[in-house]
Amino acid sequence: MRILSLNGWGGRLGEELVGYIGDAKPDVFCLQEVTNTPGATSPWLVYRDGGGELLQRANLFDEVAEALSGHQAFFCPAARGPLYYGDRAIPSEWGLATFVRRSLPIIGQVQDFIHGAFSADGFGEHPRSRNAHAVRLHDYATGKTVVIAHLHGLRDLDGKGDTPARDAQTKRLIELIGRIRHKGDGLVVCGDFNVLPESRMFAELRDIGLAELVTSHGFTDTRTSHYLKTPRFADYMLVSDNVDVRSFEVVAQPEVSDHRALLIEIG
Repeated sequence: MRILSLNGWGGRLGEELVGYIGDAKPDVFCLQEVTNTPGATSPWLVYRDGGGELLQRANLFDEVAEALSGHQAFFCPAARGPLYYGDRAIPSEWGLATFVRRSLPIIGQVQDFIHGAFSADGFGEHPRSRNAHAVRLHDYATGKTVVIAHLHGLRDLDGKGDTPARDAQTKRLIELIGRIRHKGDGLVVCGDFNVLPESRMFAELRDIGLAELVTSHGFTDTRTSHYLKTPRFADYMLVSDNVDVRSFEVVAQPEVSDHRALLIEIG
């Protein structure tokens, strides 16, 4: 089973991203920072925050779903706020998406907020609401059951250090996983955590039997050349000890976001 995790950067490199996904052929694709704008008439819109502007693909979710037509597609919105076409504000949903190959039966799933709650009338103040999505899958080829959970961790304007809000987020994530995982299930947790490798979050996740793969495999950068700041860590993948890791990669090329993709193959 090939599992791919990526922060899609709002589809800033959407065409490149969609092309890469078609080549990567993931069985499960966990995508963060996804746009869904039903009222858009242009493929490109602009996100504005704090005086800055960022080009966004209006309907990244639909474009990836079309490229992965053999997958079930789930969109999990965290908030709805304005994107802009010139001076016109267009309500746009923003959140997570999960794509699961149709040959893999989904025998359980849970979506919930790990920070804040759904915001229907604007993206809100920082740190903004964040959610997580977990699916429980049976793999006919191996006879095994695995839970795959992903998240986009809260963004704090003061940086990626530990905070009480991040501690609470970790506890809510662990509780969410506990709602779906059965005894003996393998577990994969991935996404843009928005924390540093020494974060208290990883100690908490170790306590539920998870091992972090990015730093333990010697990778020192999960950002691409499109990201010009430091520190260079944001994205992680963790597995339980009953997951058979065949390969793991922090993908350097192609660059389809300001984040690198994480790709794991498990047996």
